[in-house]
Amino acid sequence: MVQDVTLVDGAGSGPAAARIPPAPLGRNRDFLLLWSGASMSFLANRVTTVAYPLIVLWHTGSPLAMSVVSTAALLPLLLVQLPAGALVDRWDRRRLMLVCELGRVAAVGSVALALAAGRVTVAHLAAVAFTEASLAVFYRLAERGAVRNIVHPAHLSTALSRNEARGRAAGLLGQPGGVLLQSAGRWVPFGFGVLGYLVSAVSLLLIRKDFQQERDPTAGRGRMAGEIAEGMRWLWRQRFLRAAFAYVAGTNVLFQMLALALILRVKEAGLPSATLAIVLGIGGVGGLCGALVGGWVQRRARQRTLLIAGAVAWAVLIGAMGFTREPVLLGALYAGTGFVGAVFNVAAAVYQVRTTPDALQGRVAAAAGLVGSGTNALGSFAGGLLLAAWGALPTVRAIAIAMAVLALLAAVAPDLKGELPDDGTDTDAVG
Repeated sequence: MVQDVTLVDGAGSGPAAARIPPAPLGRNRDFLLLWSGASMSFLANRVTTVAYPLIVLWHTGSPLAMSVVSTAALLPLLLVQLPAGALVDRWDRRRLMLVCELGRVAAVGSVALALAAGRVTVAHLAAVAFTEASLAVFYRLAERGAVRNIVHPAHLSTALSRNEARGRAAGLLGQPGGVLLQSAGRWVPFGFGVLGYLVSAVSLLLIRKDFQQERDPTAGRGRMAGEIAEGMRWLWRQRFLRAAFAYVAGTNVLFQMLALALILRVKEAGLPSATLAIVLGIGGVGGLCGALVGGWVQRRARQRTLLIAGAVAWAVLIGAMGFTREPVLLGALYAGTGFVGAVFNVAAAVYQVRTTPDALQGRVAAAAGLVGSGTNALGSFAGGLLLAAWGALPTVRAIAIAMAVLALLAAVAPDLKGELPDDGTDTDAVG
């Protein structure tokens, strides 16, 4: 069955609307409201996420308690994504995002009040960390699906590029910001979180456009498992997407290993711990730059070309990390990997949003997210084994070789030769 991938713009939907010359994206009031509100939401989440382990360690002095709270914040990536995708496709996106923001205001606000009163517990922090992360999953899936209904089709790649840059900037500012705010007052990061989520909620109320296409109210109301399976079946029938996400899963395993290897690389070289902050900071700047140009690159290169070229670039950059311990050079190489990763994230997001029917956006994005995050634990485990057996330098070089193998596999994979134009559907989706 050929899927409907008609895009939506502010003037209506369908091919006629798509031919209307769009106003500049910078004059799209609704997108600016959505983008700025989501920026505050993402920044608030980054600040509170880094504050949880600091607060636990300060109150208990127990690394185990810190691990419990950190694990609670990661569990929604595995447990919540698939049902969240189905529910996002069932419910009104704007209302759902509002509920998420108000729910996070209540949850994070309870931590701020408990800290101010000196009555916080590990169980309370773990419950709030899980709740906040779960609501973040719902919010992110709904917001991604909403974007293509807020902007003109010609602006979709630019809009998603700015969204990627927003996430990278939130990480750069939020992690040190959370540490600084926590040092000013234990409750302050969570007070900032409340403010950020409130600003986001207000911005949602001010947006005029609908966040989704008109839907049949009687459709898609079966059993949850059936709805989840529908989204996964659709994704599986897309030859290019399923091959690309398998490739992404492989690269994510390698990057989880690389993150651990860099830490050990700094330690084995006898460098101060602050060196790692320098390396990661420079790397974050590279990711931000890649996000800013990602839309431009996506419009000028095929997806398959980006996949193969990205893997080759990663192999070269990671390989070079195995031959230097100079902090600035390590940071520059890590920035290069972040640049390539951000460009690829933008291109992948544009392709997935454009080719996925609006009614399946949540489920397909959730399945894709599960593939990406689901391999993280495997990468960390495998990385620990290799580092224990080989040490940092041989592990980094092995990662580079594995990345080169992925590039070779991508070059010969027949399914990666079947990418679609913006208005196409996958040939494997017929049946």
